[in-house]
Amino acid sequence: MPLSDAEARRLYDQAALMACIGAWECRLADTRLSWTDGIYDLFGLQRGCTINRHSIVELYHDESRAEMERLRGRLIASGQGFVMDARICTAAGAERWMRLSASVTHEHGRPARIHGAKQDITGEKDMWMGLRRLAYSDPLTGLANRRAFEMQLTELRRHTGDACALGLLAIVDLDNLKPINDRLGHAAGDECLRQIAMRLESALSDAAIIARIGGDEFGLLLCSAAGRPYLLHRLEQAQAALSRPVAWRGTTIEVSASIGATILRPGLLHDPERRFAEADSALYVAKAAGRNCLRLFGDPVEVAGDVAMVSVGEMHAV
Repeated sequence: MPLSDAEARRLYDQAALMACIGAWECRLADTRLSWTDGIYDLFGLQRGCTINRHSIVELYHDESRAEMERLRGRLIASGQGFVMDARICTAAGAERWMRLSASVTHEHGRPARIHGAKQDITGEKDMWMGLRRLAYSDPLTGLANRRAFEMQLTELRRHTGDACALGLLAIVDLDNLKPINDRLGHAAGDECLRQIAMRLESALSDAAIIARIGGDEFGLLLCSAAGRPYLLHRLEQAQAALSRPVAWRGTTIEVSASIGATILRPGLLHDPERRFAEADSALYVAKAAGRNCLRLFGDPVEVAGDVAMVSVGEMHAV
């Protein structure tokens, strides 16, 4: 049995509300907005209340607002429609994501109205962000994982931060994880890794990234305008925190960490693989020096009573 126009409209409206989607139109002559109920709900506004474009645009987050206005201008000028995901804040202060689609209607050869749909996709965004967190985080410590750390390192190809700021790449290695695992079991070793992670986050809370990059290795990037002595002092403080014993099931576990680091000069394009190799070489020297040591790439290294400057490739021969 065919539906009447009223019944078809009712079913359509019900489906649209279930899908958290609504239709909109903006008259270009006076920016007057027309919405269906779904969009009032999306923005947390009373259905049918008076709305104006300026106040609604203010509910967009800055980046989303700028992108929307850019695409809107292009739509009006060229007729090229668009679809974008925008981050908004409802009238009540709730954070939401919406998918915005837009087209333009011309009258007498001139753009007269832009119109389209807006859909609440907050649940979809939350799902994908959750999957992304799983893909780029270490499940044991909650830190970033090696994949996330390598992605951060690729940024070194373009910059190291502010023009006045030095950077520092460091690799931290838990000195005695294998003996702890052998003597007390892997549960004890896991607890030591979790404690090391928490101490790094506490001591270096302003780090660009702290990641678990291997079984007992952590990587981190620091940046500061205070200079090299300050950066090294921060690492020394972190190392002191890492050397405190770990309490586990009534047992005190002695732990320590060795650190290798390399300075990232400001304003330079960097080869991330080379910088990582420098920090790794400095870590090798730190462990060879008796563990629980901090070594900076390029600093003098004592070799059989002599002092030499050691470069990448020579470090591992020391």
